Amino acid sequence: MTSRPLRRTTPVAALLAVTAALTVHQPAHAAADRIRLGSASDASRSSWNGPAFTMNGAGGVVAASMSRAVDEIRGGSGSIDVVVLAGSAPTSGSKTPECDTVMGLTGVNSCTTWTLTAAADGNNSQVNTDVRNAEFVYFAGGDQCRYAAWKGTALEASVESVVAKGGGSGGGSAGHHINSPVVYDACNGSVTSAEALADPYDSYISFTTGMFQWADYGGVINDSHFVTRDRMGRTMAFLARAVKDGLTPDGAAWGVGVEEGGGSLFLDRDGKATQYGEDAYVVLADHQPEQAVAGKRLTYSGFKIWRLAPGATFDFKNRPTCGYYLRSVTDGTPDANLYGGTPVTDCGGQSGGLAESEPNDTRGTADDATALASPGSITGGMKSTSDRDYFKVTLASGRTATLNCAVPTAYDADVYWLDSSGGTLKRSVTDGAGADESLTFTRTASGTGTYYVDVEAYSGSGAAPYTCALTRS
Repeated sequence: MTSRPLRRTTPVAALLAVTAALTVHQPAHAAADRIRLGSASDASRSSWNGPAFTMNGAGGVVAASMSRAVDEIRGGSGSIDVVVLAGSAPTSGSKTPECDTVMGLTGVNSCTTWTLTAAADGNNSQVNTDVRNAEFVYFAGGDQCRYAAWKGTALEASVESVVAKGGGSGGGSAGHHINSPVVYDACNGSVTSAEALADPYDSYISFTTGMFQWADYGGVINDSHFVTRDRMGRTMAFLARAVKDGLTPDGAAWGVGVEEGGGSLFLDRDGKATQYGEDAYVVLADHQPEQAVAGKRLTYSGFKIWRLAPGATFDFKNRPTCGYYLRSVTDGTPDANLYGGTPVTDCGGQSGGLAESEPNDTRGTADDATALASPGSITGGMKSTSDRDYFKVTLASGRTATLNCAVPTAYDADVYWLDSSGGTLKRSVTDGAGADESLTFTRTASGTGTYYVDVEAYSGSGAAPYTCALTRS
């Protein structure tokens, strides 16, 4: 349970406020409030290309992952409608902080914020009409217990219908929690890691199950503000208890903890996740705990942990059996260094990787990444302020390439997606040293095309490597 984040007014928000003709504010009834930005009419077409999901470590929308969700759902053309569901209104600043960000993205027709303060609002007819007509539902930060109270209402089914038609769902902080099949609902209060490890049956620990069950995301318990608030320990306690109590299938429970400050886990329609902004952690408990008893400290040996840096990928449909490090809890005391470790197993060529080989400064000398597995990675460095690294790739008709590049703080690098003649089709030019870059391209022409990834130094240089995760779906 966390407070819903407050945003200062952004230039986009100010512009939307001036454009009064595109803004509709109407209370639906005493407990529900509706504010719509953008078009008053919903987008409409027969099919959508999702589902797509965004799981954020804090309450706010992360523009990079949300933009990718919008693009994948609309298939690169047209526009979508977004609904934001909140259990409380911000106490200061904009009344629509999430929609302010969403309306600044390409491909958004409208964004409607509903503030619902009563469980009965889940059966509000206008709320459900708006949700069913939308292509993405975003749960704001706040109190996930309020969201859990909508279980069994019409709103639960409405959100599920958005995903079923090829739309998407997501959220941040409390909104991240509610999007997992096992929800730490915090209805009895918020528990710390120390409290949870001291007693995995602490009265503050309660779960809601049987609400949202997204494809390929089974057996998961989400957690947020993960590193900043030191929540690895409590996630370990949640997982041990889930295995002990049979809350998840096949005797295993998975935790997905996302850091705040821009951390966002994007999940595509094939079950492949890509991390944005800040780190995320996937934690697996795959056996019964040595001790998980009410009133006693937790003992569990060998949690498997995958650390996902920005740009890293994780396949939830075909979950890996390699690449993790191990941490244990003994009599309520966890091992040191929970948030980093050396993997005990090497995934080898399972995902694949290609390191640059100089010279690769032109299309003619490009490193050949055409055989790179998906997901895979390409790495290199900006050896000088004029360095350019080219990688040759291919893409079949109807397929989408997604590139997410983690750039070190030593330099500012930009990324371009070029056609076979060197023409720019897509680019990502985020300003600032260490700023990550990402882009998405869908081939609509028939056959298979040849393309080039061009990573260019904009300012600065250094031996520190960049890593670009390349997924073709």
